[in-house]
Amino acid sequence: MFVDRVKIHCRAGKGGDGIVAFRREKYVPLGGPSGGDGGNGGSVIFQTDTGKFTLLDLRYSKKVVAGDGEKGKPKKMHGASGKDVIVRIPLGTVIKDAESGAILADLTRPNQSAVICKGGKGGKGNFHFKSSVNSAPEYCEMGEFGDERDIIAELKVLADVGLVGFPSVGKSTLLSVVSAAKPEIAEYHFTTLKPNLGMVQVPDGRSFVMADLPGLIEGASLGKGLGHEFLRHIERCRVILHVIDMGANDGRDPVEDYRIINQELENYQYRLLERPQIVVANKMDLENAKENLKRFKEAYPNVEVFETTTIIDEGLEPVLYRAADLLDQTDIFPLFDENDETNQGVLYKFEEEKPAFEIKNLGNGRWEVSGEQIEKAFLATRFNNIEADQRFARKMRVMGVDQALRDAGCQDGDIIVLCNTEFEFVE
Repeated sequence: MFVDRVKIHCRAGKGGDGIVAFRREKYVPLGGPSGGDGGNGGSVIFQTDTGKFTLLDLRYSKKVVAGDGEKGKPKKMHGASGKDVIVRIPLGTVIKDAESGAILADLTRPNQSAVICKGGKGGKGNFHFKSSVNSAPEYCEMGEFGDERDIIAELKVLADVGLVGFPSVGKSTLLSVVSAAKPEIAEYHFTTLKPNLGMVQVPDGRSFVMADLPGLIEGASLGKGLGHEFLRHIERCRVILHVIDMGANDGRDPVEDYRIINQELENYQYRLLERPQIVVANKMDLENAKENLKRFKEAYPNVEVFETTTIIDEGLEPVLYRAADLLDQTDIFPLFDENDETNQGVLYKFEEEKPAFEIKNLGNGRWEVSGEQIEKAFLATRFNNIEADQRFARKMRVMGVDQALRDAGCQDGDIIVLCNTEFEFVE
């Protein structure tokens, strides 16, 4: 089964918690705090594998979860880091964030990898908090949570030349003649249900990869037929071979067929019509082929046309030479607009610094405090002793949360909500 698009839930591992420990050994006077740090959580990593050609494996793995880091250990020993999960994918896979649609990775090289969900950092043990005024701290940090998101993996086959056209115009036959590929060939529409790849050898020694795509119909770019599902596979092609049934075997008009297919390519994204296009006038052995070809050239005088009869391997050699020549002259087309900020993996620009926290009046004496920095400090605190509570209270005071609440109108006894936890405001 050929699967080229899957949705997966990915979750990186949580960092291990630090621990509170003291070194008590014979002949080690004043051993002091020795709580070790927690291990880092494992990450979810996608890596290309040249032995894979479909996303079928991921279809039955709807959730990918990396290992959590272990807690710290006594004697200042770190906990073990969580095990990374490496997801093997075919070359040409694009990873997108399911919610925003942003491109997270475009993996096209062998053994190329990308960290899609980064593991959480391990918490610090009490050894890190000793000082001249606190020689025996009894608090530690908890580990951070790892990234969690839904992603969409899309496979876009890596082919140099793509075959497009209506169903049953001879695309699969052409691929089977010029390469060792064995696509299904039959006398009915939509015989090809998945892209087929073949390595084509030109007589002068050059070679390239050709892709046979399922037949397009009018409205394919809007989701009709099979074209909507497989148009993505032509996005990486540098040259398009437009195969037309010049014999009009199915009663269609070749001139109109050419217009319709090009209209669908134009309506699709990634500027497919900017790629060099070769028109293959196929089935020239049929009765009306010559007359239709004459009408076609009159309608499109500037289009490059090659007459062929693929079933008997007639006229294909000039097509291969021309395709190879165009490949030598054509650079790779970028899939993503460099000016589109949403598709940039790294974008350096000036941004105003986000506030450490925000205060919102919920009414009835309730106030909500939110913000990345304050929430991170809260989640890292283990509220199991008075020292930990006091340390977090000092952080809030240093960050200015106390004064900001007073300035906003918070009164003694009001309820403060932080990370779904309620506190009582005390003057």
